[in-house]
Amino acid sequence: MASPTIAPIVSPEWLLDALASPPAGGLVVADARWYLDGRPARPAFEAEHIDGAVFVDMDGVLAAHATPQEGRHPLPSPEVFATGLAAVGIGPHTTVVAYDDLEGRTAGRLAWMLRILGSEAALLDGGLGAWTGPRASGPSPDPTEPVEHPARPWPHDAIVDADAMTAHIRNGGVVADARAPERFRGETEPVDPRAGHVPGAINVPFDANLGPDGRFRPPEELAARFTTAGVDGDAILYCGSGVSACHNVLAAEAAGLGRPRLYVGSWSQWSSDPDRLVATGDA
Repeated sequence: MASPTIAPIVSPEWLLDALASPPAGGLVVADARWYLDGRPARPAFEAEHIDGAVFVDMDGVLAAHATPQEGRHPLPSPEVFATGLAAVGIGPHTTVVAYDDLEGRTAGRLAWMLRILGSEAALLDGGLGAWTGPRASGPSPDPTEPVEHPARPWPHDAIVDADAMTAHIRNGGVVADARAPERFRGETEPVDPRAGHVPGAINVPFDANLGPDGRFRPPEELAARFTTAGVDGDAILYCGSGVSACHNVLAAEAAGLGRPRLYVGSWSQWSSDPDRLVATGDA
């Protein structure tokens, strides 16, 4: 499968230029907002969004229904994903720039899903808060003409399950948890069945990828951060439900370290299985 040529993270300035002169396959700006506290994201989109953006629903397009066995955000079937993309005008050769209003915490999921399929996709650095171009309000627009998007299977080399992750740790591999330190240590757990982390994992919080301005740190700083932690393209990353860990995957790729694999079920799946051991405290 071909690798995308677009960088995993693009600046608002890059996007302004691309909107003025779109790539050959077309360009779609995708709003992928979602909120952990349960607030619906579509009203936020309709109140204000990047002009011309389409809304891509986390629960309807980017994830299947939550179950204890699969976690809170399992991957959708390839058919559901493809149908959802086609419905908002994203074809197989469309370049997609995803954003949210949380500096990429949720939109990284869409960018990652497309990139592992070889599609041209990136995360907007700084999200809506960094956007200086025109904004709009109202519902997500319908495509101007019908778009087809073929279903493509999820590549096995980009994702792992719990057993594969356990084997990776046993063999000396690095597994990094992207959640906040207090959740990693097991001091608090607001949404999942048990507090703590996967035994053998280290903590590499995704929000440390960002500077005080909410923008990604320079590639050399990201590279130093991940290299110090031992994270490279062979590492496995996870978070609460396989969403915010995509932020770390994209950051590692932007730093030139390759693309780590994602444990999609993440802590929501692991902590729901009583047969899985749980660690607390620092790694």
